[in-house]
Amino acid sequence: MKLSEVKTILTNSKTIAFQLTDGTFVPNHFHITEVGKISKHFIDCGGTIRNEKLINFQLWNANDYDHRLHPEKLLNIITLSERVLELEDLEVEVEYQSNTIGKFGLEFDGTNFLLTNKQTACLAEDRCGIPNSNPSVRLSDSKEDSCCKTGSNCC
Repeated sequence: MKLSEVKTILTNSKTIAFQLTDGTFVPNHFHITEVGKISKHFIDCGGTIRNEKLINFQLWNANDYDHRLHPEKLLNIITLSERVLELEDLEVEVEYQSNTIGKFGLEFDGTNFLLTNKQTACLAEDRCGIPNSNPSVRLSDSKEDSCCKTGSNCC
């Protein structure tokens, strides 16, 4: 979800809620402790130089159970961040503490913001020799002279 989409949703919302991938919710006394611009300049395993930019929200819980972040307050934080950090309309990533800092994508279901799982990937599969798909092999098709025949001690 891009920053402009977040702003549009906040403009039309009375409350803010973030739902985790397991269906539970970030406690509603959360804080957004950071709005940032992340820039990653890197080289992938195939030797291609890449630049990645995104907007980052960091969610944090404290023991101030009466705290509630209202949509208009978050809009004000975003507006200040856009001006001071010169934010572009980029994808938003959310950091949230669980066992370690988790990084999530962001979607909206019409009521709640959804923290979605992010995955690592090889960006140079064609240069690394990674096949497009894993061929399925039936063990019943293996030949008797295969290294994995019964008693071969290789599997």
